[in-house]
Amino acid sequence: MTELLVVIVTALMVIAAATLLGPRLRIAAPLVLVVIGVAASFLPMFGSVDIEPEWILEGVLPPLLYSSAVSMPTMNFRREFGAIGGLSVILVVGSALLLGVFFMLAVPQLGFAWGVALGAIVSPTDAVATSIIKQAPVSRRVVAMLDGESLLNDATALVMLRTAIVASAASFSFWAAIGTFAYSVVVALLIGWLVGWLNLVVRRRVTDPTVNTVLSYAVPFVASVPATLLGGSGLVAAVVAGLLTGIFAPRYLSPQNRLSDSQNWSTVELVLEGAVFLTMGVQIKSIIAHVEHDHAGVGAAVLVAAGALVLTVLVRAAYVVPLLAVLAGQLRHGVKMETRVKGMRERMTTPEGMQETFGEVNSRRRTPTERDLDQFARRVTKVLADIEYFRREPLGWREGTAVVWAGMRGAVTVAAAQTLPEDTPQRSVLVLIAFAVAAMSLLIQGGTIGPLMSLLTPKTARATTDADHQATTELTRIMTLLRSSAETVPDPPAHSTGTPSPSPSPSPSPSPEAFATARHHRIAIIEAQRSALLDARDHGTFDAEILANELANLDAAQIALEMRGKLTA
Repeated sequence: MTELLVVIVTALMVIAAATLLGPRLRIAAPLVLVVIGVAASFLPMFGSVDIEPEWILEGVLPPLLYSSAVSMPTMNFRREFGAIGGLSVILVVGSALLLGVFFMLAVPQLGFAWGVALGAIVSPTDAVATSIIKQAPVSRRVVAMLDGESLLNDATALVMLRTAIVASAASFSFWAAIGTFAYSVVVALLIGWLVGWLNLVVRRRVTDPTVNTVLSYAVPFVASVPATLLGGSGLVAAVVAGLLTGIFAPRYLSPQNRLSDSQNWSTVELVLEGAVFLTMGVQIKSIIAHVEHDHAGVGAAVLVAAGALVLTVLVRAAYVVPLLAVLAGQLRHGVKMETRVKGMRERMTTPEGMQETFGEVNSRRRTPTERDLDQFARRVTKVLADIEYFRREPLGWREGTAVVWAGMRGAVTVAAAQTLPEDTPQRSVLVLIAFAVAAMSLLIQGGTIGPLMSLLTPKTARATTDADHQATTELTRIMTLLRSSAETVPDPPAHSTGTPSPSPSPSPSPSPEAFATARHHRIAIIEAQRSALLDARDHGTFDAEILANELANLDAAQIALEMRGKLTA
C-alpha cells in the first residue's frame, strides 16, 4: 500500500513539474511525460506493468471528452460540423480500410479482417494528444476542427474495430455493420441528451458549489455507462452531455458554480492527461517483453509501424486537400449570397418588410406566426455571421498543413489495441505496432508541430495590425451591446438607493437596505447583459474567444457582488 501511495504522489509531482518545465524547454509537456514514462519502465518496480485498457476507454476518456465538450465554443462546432463529421467518420473508415490492406501485406498470415481491426485502432486522432496543437500558433478554425474530430472519431474507430473482429469469424454483413453503427450513434445521442438535460435541471437547484462540482464529476459516467450497456457509444454520449451542458450552463447554473466547475475540471484534466501519457511510456518494456516472448521481431514491428504512420499522414493529406477545396467553394457561395441576405435583413426592419421577406422564401405561402418570424430573423442573422466568420478565418495551405500534421495518435490507440481478443493472430506484435505508431506520432508530429507552425505563420506587422483592429472592433460592438442591454433594466426607486439629498449638510450613510437594493439592481443589469451576450453567442455575431472573456468578466463581477452581500448580511 505504501509503495502505491509513493507511486501516486511521485506521478502527481512529475505531472506538475512537466507542465511547468515543458514550455520553458520548448517541448510539449505530454512529450516530456512519455519520455519520463519510458525511462521509468526500465526500473525494477515497473518491469511488468500492464494497464487494464478498460480503465482508459471507460474510466479516463469519458471525463476528458466531457470536459473538452463543455469548454468547446458550440457555435464554432456547429459551423465546422461538416468538416468534423467527414474527418470523424469518412476519414476514419477510409484510413482503416487502406491500413487494413497495408497490414495484411506487411504482417504475414494476418488476413484482411484483422488488418482492418488494427487499422481501426491506429486511425483515430486522440483528444489528449491533440491538446499539443493548442500550444502552437494556429488558426482557431483548425483548433475547432481538430477538437471536434477528436471528440467524435473514437466512436467510429471502436465500432470499426468491433465490426472487423466479427468479420474475422466469417459472419460479416455490410448492412449489419451500417445498422450497428447507426444504432450506436442514435443510442448515444438520446442518452447523452437526456443526461445533459437532467444534469442542468438537477444542478440548477444545488446552490453549494462544492456539491455541484461533485455532481458534475458523475455526469460523464452517468452518460457513458448506460450507453455502453445498451450497445451505444459511451464516448459519444459523454460528448453530447458535455456539449449540451456547455451551451445551457450559463443560463441555468450560477456563476459561482460554473467557476468552481471550471477550476476543478482543469485540475482533473491536468492529472488525467498526465497520467495517460505517463502510463503510455511505462508500458513500453512490458509490450516489448510480450513480443520477445512470442519470438516475434521487434525491429520488424517498428518498421511496419513507421510505414503505417507515413500512410496515415498521406491518407489524411489526400482527404484534407479536397476538403479545403470544398470549404473554399462554400465560402465563395456564401460571399455571393451576402448581398442578397443583407438586403433581406434591411427590409426586415419593419413589420411589413418582415412579412414580405418571409413570404419570398416560404414555399408553403402560409401566414407566419410571431415565432416563425422570430426564427426567420435569427436564421438570417446566423447566415450573415457565418459568412463573416468564414471570411475572417480562411483555410489556406498553412491551415491545411496544420490539420494534416496535427492528427496525432495517442492513448486511445494503445488502449484499443490491448482490447484485442487473446486468440488474435500475432496479438503481441499488433499491440506493439499500435504502441509504436502512437509513440512515433507523438514524438515526431507532436515534437515538430510547434516549430513548423511558427515557420509557416507569416510574421508581418500588417497581420498583427489587422488582428488588433479586429479585436478592438469586436470589443467596441460588445460594449455597445452591454450598454444597450443595461438600459433595459429600470432604475430602482430613488429613495431606496441611498442617494444623498441636495442639502448642503452631510448626508447620513446609506442604510443596509439601500445597499441591498443597489446590489440587486446591479445584479439585474449583469443578468440582462449576460442574456444579451448569450443571445449573440447563439447567433454567432461575435468572436467566440472575446465573447467568452466578456462573459467571464460578468461572472466575476456578479460573484464579487454576491460575496459582498454575504459579508454585509
